Amino acid sequence: MSSNSYDIVAMGAGHNGLVAAAYLAKAGKKVLVLERKSYPGGGVSTQQLNTPGYWHDEHSSVHIMIQGNPMIRQDELGLMSQHGLEYHYSPVPHATIFPDQSVLYTYKDIDKTCECFAKISRKDAETYRAFVKMSQDFLKVFMPGLYSPPPPLGEMMAMLDRTEEGRIMLDYMSRDCLDLVNQLYESDKIKIHLLRLVSENLQAPNELGTGMGVLLMPGIIHTYGVSQPIGGSGKLTESLVRCIEHHGGEVRCDSEVRKIIMSGDEAKGVELADGEQIFARDAVIGAIHPHVIRKFVEGVDEPVLKRAERATLAPFSIMVSHYDLKENAQYYAGEDVGYATMLEFMATDKLDDMCADFDDLKRGLITKRRLCAGGDESIGDKTRVPEGAGMFHGITFAPYEVKDERWAGKHWDEFKEEIGDLSLEHYRKFVKNLTSDNIIMRSICSPVDLERSSPNSMVRGDLHGVAPYMYQSAGHRPTPDLGQFMIPGIKNLFLAGPFQHPGGGVYGAGRATAQKMFEELGMDFSSVSKSVRQDGGDPNAAAAVKKGGMVLRGPADEELMSVDSIGRENGELIIKGKSFGTMPMEARLDADAARAGLKMMKFSDMAFLASLPFRKGK
Repeated sequence: MSSNSYDIVAMGAGHNGLVAAAYLAKAGKKVLVLERKSYPGGGVSTQQLNTPGYWHDEHSSVHIMIQGNPMIRQDELGLMSQHGLEYHYSPVPHATIFPDQSVLYTYKDIDKTCECFAKISRKDAETYRAFVKMSQDFLKVFMPGLYSPPPPLGEMMAMLDRTEEGRIMLDYMSRDCLDLVNQLYESDKIKIHLLRLVSENLQAPNELGTGMGVLLMPGIIHTYGVSQPIGGSGKLTESLVRCIEHHGGEVRCDSEVRKIIMSGDEAKGVELADGEQIFARDAVIGAIHPHVIRKFVEGVDEPVLKRAERATLAPFSIMVSHYDLKENAQYYAGEDVGYATMLEFMATDKLDDMCADFDDLKRGLITKRRLCAGGDESIGDKTRVPEGAGMFHGITFAPYEVKDERWAGKHWDEFKEEIGDLSLEHYRKFVKNLTSDNIIMRSICSPVDLERSSPNSMVRGDLHGVAPYMYQSAGHRPTPDLGQFMIPGIKNLFLAGPFQHPGGGVYGAGRATAQKMFEELGMDFSSVSKSVRQDGGDPNAAAAVKKGGMVLRGPADEELMSVDSIGRENGELIIKGKSFGTMPMEARLDADAARAGLKMMKFSDMAFLASLPFRKGK
């Protein structure tokens, strides 16, 4: 068998692994990305699933959270300026159609949204406007932390608990979404509209520890909008592959990794299913779900493995229906609704009914009232279909393990077409031409099919890796052991995937993995956006790697606070900076505190402090 060597070898070409690999390739590392399937992308892929010329998003379709990522906002990898990525932003991010064909719209424009809400409840419209303002204020603090390694959960909670704004965030993080919307709004329709939006994160409305979605989603939608790559979700993947190849890296498909090659406690490369061994001089990136670490990595402490295998998955999954149509979908509710990027088809306008359906879903039942969403992406993007044609992308929440007596003892493969027919019957209540004479072909993807597609990420059909509960967030996602993108006791192996911080969906979260790798490899991540290579080819690289500024560090050399400024204000010394690299922090030192600190110090300590500026650093 052949043997090859690279600086970085990545297992899995999902978008998170590709993002991490792209940053390393741009820094000058020789990178190889390996993918078990015949094409890259993982959950971010667009394929001709049925008929040639009809391009369907296999999994992710809407790119929301990535819009706040500096990778996109500042085009750090040149995906848009150099590698062909182009986003379409609809003026209608979200809409909900109710059984009577009435529609609630969330427009990018806050005024238009509130006008729509006011037709149902003027009070709720005013509440929503004020809430969006609060949400946008919180985004300024919260969003930067989504794309960098997270602080430990306990430290983050302690910091939040020190301010009024932080305590509001803690309150929302601890509660469930249903409780929060019940406190804020009076209309069932508006509550359903908002809850269905956050339920797209595979969470039921009444699950404790999921309330941050209610707090953040309105601000995100009205600040960044909701987008889809022109040509399909997979265009993000294609641009990442081009970026990696542009910088001398490789993406190799049909290459399934069997295990990580270990030498003592260090990851040295990977072994493929055919026996080929590929070595990594610097590091390995692994798209390895916490439930399958044992399968791929030897030498991990048993307590770490057991905690990883207890990581909680989402309580349900989805079933996707892909329809090729002769002409665009036409809606009973009117033409405008077709431009909604996220479109919900409600079987009820009563909040209690919807909550009961989610409860049944969590029990493994196929609900009579369908919990469905979808739409025709080709209405806003004509590149997805042949001229004059249309397509329909239907999403139905569904249990991975069906306990409904109608299909007792059967496998999803045996009855998924029946469930597809139930959903089609529901879609036809809203789409007038989703008829046999307009449908060319369809395909159904079940929760089990999702797992087959990405067995090392979408375990039991959980698209988002693990559930988005508070105890599996920040530095505890997916577990406290694995929250810093590494496995305790294992060197040079870094984790990337939807199960890591900040969560599932299209975040471009591999950026945080890359930051961790740069830190461990002694490289400066900020230099990537300045196009400074770190492979010895640029004489300025060494200077760029060395970080300047005042940084306070913990016992494990972790960054606790980077200081931006120190100044005098009203008789106090004010120290401003960022804690754990992302969270704004301000410290004050008054005269009494300064005197108390000096009393703690011996004369020799004060002499040492005075000499520190003249001592040589590490």
